[in-house]
Amino acid sequence: MDKIKDIKAMEILDSRGNPTVRVHITLDSGITTSASVPSGASTGEHEAVELRDGDEKRYNGKGVLKAVAHVNDVIAPKILGDNPAEQAKIDHKMIHLDGSKNKSNLGANAILGVSMAAAKAAALSAKLPLYQYLGGVGARTLPVPMLNIINGGQHADNSVDLQEFMIMPIGAPSFSEALRYGAETFHTLKKILKSKNYTTAVGDEGGFAPNLKSNDEACEIIVEAIQKAGFEPGKDISLALDSAASSFFSNGSYDMHWSGAGVQSTQDMIDLYQAWLDKYFVVSLEDGLDENDWDGFQKLTTTLGNRLQIVGDDLFVTNQEFVARGIKNKSANSVLIKLNQIGTVTETIDTIQLCRKAGWSFIISHRSGETEDTFMADLAVAMGGGQIKTGSACRSERIAKYNRLLEIEQELGASAYFYNPFSH
Repeated sequence: MDKIKDIKAMEILDSRGNPTVRVHITLDSGITTSASVPSGASTGEHEAVELRDGDEKRYNGKGVLKAVAHVNDVIAPKILGDNPAEQAKIDHKMIHLDGSKNKSNLGANAILGVSMAAAKAAALSAKLPLYQYLGGVGARTLPVPMLNIINGGQHADNSVDLQEFMIMPIGAPSFSEALRYGAETFHTLKKILKSKNYTTAVGDEGGFAPNLKSNDEACEIIVEAIQKAGFEPGKDISLALDSAASSFFSNGSYDMHWSGAGVQSTQDMIDLYQAWLDKYFVVSLEDGLDENDWDGFQKLTTTLGNRLQIVGDDLFVTNQEFVARGIKNKSANSVLIKLNQIGTVTETIDTIQLCRKAGWSFIISHRSGETEDTFMADLAVAMGGGQIKTGSACRSERIAKYNRLLEIEQELGASAYFYNPFSH
């Protein structure tokens, strides 16, 4: 049985040019692999802590040398000699080493780097692709992609309040065709924006970031792009929204000043989403309300949950404790899953199992600060949830995940399974 022989962390840059952690693990058989940790911009206040140095002389305080040192000097001595296949044992050892509720002592970025690298090393040792190692021999479900094609909120400097306007090619027969549907719509959208003299510069996740007249116009222009690309809205391609409403929540109401929509109450927001549901073929709504507005989320789910996927991201932060509360209170019906929100592979999978048990859907998601690491693509297939959110049809750190899924689809061949999670 392979044992971990060496663990080394280093500081690298993410897609925003900010430092993040990469961890290399070497086994005594000579197998070497690495994992790189993503970083979020609009983070939930209950997320596991991403440790930054705070030294303004380096990277404006965003260096991660402390996290790197924690891997090399604190975690490594305790993990060396362990079998990388004992994922839960390694992860819980690091959680215990950290000793805090939110991984603030060692840093979730330090812990997650080791956790992901250990899983990759174990897969290589077992001579299995990562998705099969994590998900078993039955792992064969390719996810429907959520392509973020218009950025707003904290992901772009523009006049759009909502953070992400996405398309989901729910009517495609395969993952590769879904990606084609999405890419063709993306390029058609670019032409439409140009024809209207809007900018075609992109935001953090590769979506266009024009100064539109309203949030409605973002939806209207996407529906137009779907049609002009030769697809039928609602049948071939539907819309998915991530409001990231916490970013414009203030003093008990929602201040949509960027778009000029004014101040909205919780009920106003629910009414707005209800109006958009049919008008713009929306099938999924993420963080439609503030992360602490549990009563509002319950009302939103009661009102629209039978017709709409109500996704909690900042509300749940991939944390079993919050998801269990949401299940009990019927606060949503879906969870966004981000590895670095909770900080280990084991805890991420535990949260997914909780979703499954409740009959909730889940979406494997990237962060706005990404790397070329494709771990989450394999995780999406391993977990079989049928949905992935990993950005637009441009920017190589986003495309890397899509290309990995194309590889998996080809590898699986005729056994690859692709389905529309909104068909029932």
